[in-house]
Order: sequence, then structure tokens, then C-alpha cells
Amino acid sequence: MKTSADPVRDYLSAVEREASALPADRRQELLADLAEHIEVTRAERPDAPIGEVLAELGDPRTIAATALAEAGNGAAGESARVGVGTPARRGKVHPLVPLLMLTLSLPFMMVFPDLPGPVVGVLFRITGAVLLCTSVHWTAVQKTTGVLLAAVVPSALIVTWNLSNGGPSGDGPALLANLAMVVLLAGTAAWLWRVRRA
Repeated sequence: MKTSADPVRDYLSAVEREASALPADRRQELLADLAEHIEVTRAERPDAPIGEVLAELGDPRTIAATALAEAGNGAAGESARVGVGTPARRGKVHPLVPLLMLTLSLPFMMVFPDLPGPVVGVLFRITGAVLLCTSVHWTAVQKTTGVLLAAVVPSALIVTWNLSNGGPSGDGPALLANLAMVVLLAGTAAWLWRVRRA
């Protein structure tokens, strides 16, 4: 009879198999990170089916490919040292960076409505979306949801309002609409922060 740990063991074995080209220490670090994430998620959501937890992590091939790509980008730098005992940068972007860029894009445009405010706000939104999509901290579904809620929907609403003049008119309704979008951005960022991989 199978125990409840079998799906986890099978999943981790699949990741290990797919990531066999990684150096052994990096592969073990990856497996330890995944096992810890699974354990924390199961503790936070004990009623969630283990299959759902594993699906949220993503396909083992994708995880292995991402780890291999990271190792490939940092392979030359790993052997080189910046100083005595100081390893070169690994090229990872902290998960807070894209979330802050996406969240602060609209308030920046609201505080600085004249140029260059809107331009900087749009650049923040685009850069935040790109960093979110290329991050290793979220699954593909989480990235897609985050980009839709934090970049596409607010941008579409702003463009629609500006082109059709059908948006909220007057200071009060416009302020409420902007505040609702800020809440949407902050809520999306908070959700993404909560579900991120370590």
C-alpha cells in the first residue's frame, strides 16, 4: 500500500532525474528547496491535495530546465572569484523587485501626472512584468495570473478610459477608480509574495 509521501518522492525523483546534468551539490540544494517548499505548503494548507501542491510547483522538466539555465549562466562566474572567498553574482533578481515595480507603477503615474511620470510608470509596469515572467519564484500559472491582474487589466482600463472618455469623470470617481486599481495591484503583489517559492 502506498503512503502519502510517495507522490512527493516520485516528484522529487523526477526533478532529480531531469536535473542530472546539474552539479551534485546544486542538484541536492534544488531538491532540498523543493522538499522544504512542499513541507511548508502542506503545513499552511493541510486540506490541499498533494497533487495540487505538486502541480503548483510546476512540471519537473521545467524546474530542471530553469535550474540548468541558471547554472549555465553562472557556470563561468561560479569558478571565478571576485575576491578571496567571495563568489561572483548568480544573476537572480529578488522576488520583491518585480512586485514593487508592478505595484508602484500606478501610484507613480498618479503622483506625477505630467511627463515623465506616465513614461516611468509604464516602464516600471513593463519591466516588472518581464521580471515576473522570467523569475524562478513562481509557476507559469501564477506568473500569468500576476501579469494579467497587475499589468494587463490596469493598462487596458486606463487606455479604454482615456480613448473613450467613458471612464470615471470628476475628481471623486476618478480617485476611487485609481484607488481600486492600486488595491488590485497591491492585492496581486501580496498574493504573489505569499505563494512564491523560496
